[in-house]
Amino acid sequence: MMVQTGGDFEGNRKIRTLAPCAAGGNCDWTELKEPLAVGRWYSSNQLLPSGIRQIIVGGRAAASYEFYPKRKPGEGAFKLGMLAGTDNLYPFVYLLPNGDLFIFANRNSVQLNWGSGKVVRNYPIIPGNPRNYPSAGSAVLLPLTSQTGFGVAEVMICGGAAAGASRTGNVNAPASASCGRMVVTAGNPKWAMSNMPIRRTMGDMINLPSGDVLIINGAQNGFQGWGKANNPALNPVNYNPTTGRYQVFAKTNIPRLYHSTANLLSDGRILLAGSNTHQFYTYTGKFPTELRVEAFSPPYLQNGNRPAMTGWPRTLKYKQVFVVTFNVPARNGGVEVIMNSAPYVTHTYAQGQRQVKLKTTAPVKAGRGWSVQATAVPGATIAPPSYYIMFLVQNGIPSNGVWVKQNN
Repeated sequence: MMVQTGGDFEGNRKIRTLAPCAAGGNCDWTELKEPLAVGRWYSSNQLLPSGIRQIIVGGRAAASYEFYPKRKPGEGAFKLGMLAGTDNLYPFVYLLPNGDLFIFANRNSVQLNWGSGKVVRNYPIIPGNPRNYPSAGSAVLLPLTSQTGFGVAEVMICGGAAAGASRTGNVNAPASASCGRMVVTAGNPKWAMSNMPIRRTMGDMINLPSGDVLIINGAQNGFQGWGKANNPALNPVNYNPTTGRYQVFAKTNIPRLYHSTANLLSDGRILLAGSNTHQFYTYTGKFPTELRVEAFSPPYLQNGNRPAMTGWPRTLKYKQVFVVTFNVPARNGGVEVIMNSAPYVTHTYAQGQRQVKLKTTAPVKAGRGWSVQATAVPGATIAPPSYYIMFLVQNGIPSNGVWVKQNN
């Protein structure tokens, strides 16, 4: 079931659900009678380990969080002081391996034990500029891996508008090129800073099946809002978390500024849509409302030695050992099985995005092809019950993905 919370005007406290139906069915959104405890517009949602309950964090004039479904009848909202102030809408929220939450807003971040309601850790302030709406940086949780027992969580936050740009209305202020990485599970976490080759606000960051991070969309000047940015960032940039190197890719000819999105497809491409810097649909001017949809193809799709999965489980239990079979023109390099969540992307933030790299054995011959054994993640704090795209990756080159359901 899909759940949508909050919004503008009469939708400010609404909760809506959509139960799926078969092709040709008549399913539709249902507006629940139970409202949110407070109005929430520009808030962030994170699925919790139950796979049923989610936490809803922040929003305009909402320095608090709440749950849906409620943990008990009549439960309200819970204050979180770091959400007060400016440049803190659509806070970045990530479920950590121990079940706590990492929450980032503006330049500040905390570790929240949502069960007790206690902030158990305040992290160092990220250097540089504000990173959340309307300053519009972007963020990603780097892959959780079996090599570390899925216990090491590292966050990367990039770009955003210049400090003070949104407050002063400076639509020409150069955006930030800086990125910060921090191992938020470390005993003494610190930001490690680097610079992207292209400065960017309103960029989207996507976990690619290769293990790299794609930074795409956005502008080089200005900030989020109607007509508040210019100088489109047309070139996607690839970031390799292992080497720390950036690579500039070929540019698009379609500017994607405010209200644009990027989503990973199961075939490995990135679906790009949107860009509307106006209050209403406007088809004239410098940046008209964009109705075209395009797909960006990372270089791994041009590799002629892509594996193809031939057998896999449709559902997984935690800790389950399972077999994946595959064909590939030439066997070389390492092989791993990974799973990507299906996030909701808006305003430069992919809510719920995570990638897990499963324990995978060395390939062995299986008939005319190959097989590996993989082990599902150990629990729901690593990958909450949901649908994921599973890829088999050889030497950095992914197969087409398949949908699997991770169950309790």
